[in-house]
Amino acid sequence: GPMVPVYFEFDSSEIVGEQVQRIQTNADFLNSNPGVQIRIEGNCDPRGTQEYNLALGERRAQSAKSYLTRLGVGAERMSTISFGEEKLLIFGHDEISYAQNRRDDFVIVK
Repeated sequence: GPMVPVYFEFDSSEIVGEQVQRIQTNADFLNSNPGVQIRIEGNCDPRGTQEYNLALGERRAQSAKSYLTRLGVGAERMSTISFGEEKLLIFGHDEISYAQNRRDDFVIVK
């Protein structure tokens, strides 16, 4: 889709470094398309307990929502959900795989 995933450091929900440009890309799209509503899906790598990862995924989704709100996107246009470790993109047990799974996905719902 027109929006890009945003990735996180291990055990973090902060949007930092090159991820700032990625979320700006999403904000630009949303601000140019005011009718679009999205769901922000927080995801984690498989380390840690399921409960912990559900909570971390929620913090990651909320972090992106707050960031997008500061960039001018109306909060009412965004919902959040955490999948914890349930929606792994890559199943390897190495840092490259883990890094791909520590992400927010931005899904158009309307």
